Amino acid sequence: MTDSSALDPEDRKIVTLARSARARNGVPEGAAVRDETGRTYVAGTVALDSLKLSALRTAVAMAVASGATSLEAAAVVTEAETASADDRAAVRDLGGAGTPVLIAGPDGTVRATLTAG
Repeated sequence: MTDSSALDPEDRKIVTLARSARARNGVPEGAAVRDETGRTYVAGTVALDSLKLSALRTAVAMAVASGATSLEAAAVVTEAETASADDRAAVRDLGGAGTPVLIAGPDGTVRATLTAG
């Protein structure tokens, strides 16, 4: 478990944004990513009959659609213990293998920091 108060303020911000997206939309996961310019993109799980995307993949897609060319960090708020391989691959595709992925519980406590690699 990671002490969330010890996080860099910008990392704490994306965890807070991810948590807010999850709560506001009543979805299983919330995610946020920060691009190379410091802009943030926030999303929740998409669960339509014709389209299913995790919150993290949705946030990465939003960053790409907005012109981001790289990621500095990603965060996902979830009940799951880790980010799926597909979620980490999406972060890796845009940010590179070393991009940190913060995994936080619904209370915002960061449980793990992985790399997208």
